[in-house]
Amino acid sequence: MKKGIVIGIVIAMLGWAIYDMLGDKESADNGEKEPQMRVAGDGPEEDTAAEKEAASGGGEVGLEKGQKAPDFELKTMEGETVKLSDYRGKKVMLNFWATWCPPCRAEMPDMQKFYENKDIEILAINLTQTESSRDDVGKFVEEFGLTFPILMDENAAVANQYQIKPIPTSYFIDSEGYIQYVALGAMNYDLMLQQYEQMD
Repeated sequence: MKKGIVIGIVIAMLGWAIYDMLGDKESADNGEKEPQMRVAGDGPEEDTAAEKEAASGGGEVGLEKGQKAPDFELKTMEGETVKLSDYRGKKVMLNFWATWCPPCRAEMPDMQKFYENKDIEILAINLTQTESSRDDVGKFVEEFGLTFPILMDENAAVANQYQIKPIPTSYFIDSEGYIQYVALGAMNYDLMLQQYEQMD
């Protein structure tokens, strides 16, 4: 009799453990759909995952160094539609930012200088969904005299696609569309130049 009770308790505990594990997995899967935006620290940190070359197939699309950057389509502040693939043949700096982010504000003058001095395309993707007002973006652009395209990620679709968590985050993409460097955090002009010179 005792043996039967013990076996029953063990089976019940195993069942609960399996149920609990499945529940955790489901909530983790659901959690990946919404990016948790946070401001990155003062200095840039290179994504350790981005350090690894894609193990198989040079043309594999992904978010790691050596993989082809996922294509996307967004509208500029002026309403013009832009696709990443439109810039094939050019070096591209893809930057995710918001007006309320102090490190984003800190790196913008260096990004403008970089854009003016080097043969680089900068696509600055504003996380518009996180802004209190769309007007804040226009004021920010005017304040810093930004002349590179500002893309409006209204529904965080591209932020989700690129799994953006800390901002700013920057991707350096070579002329063939491959990711060469990922920076988590604000970059200064010298670091931008260094990564530019290392791209093919």
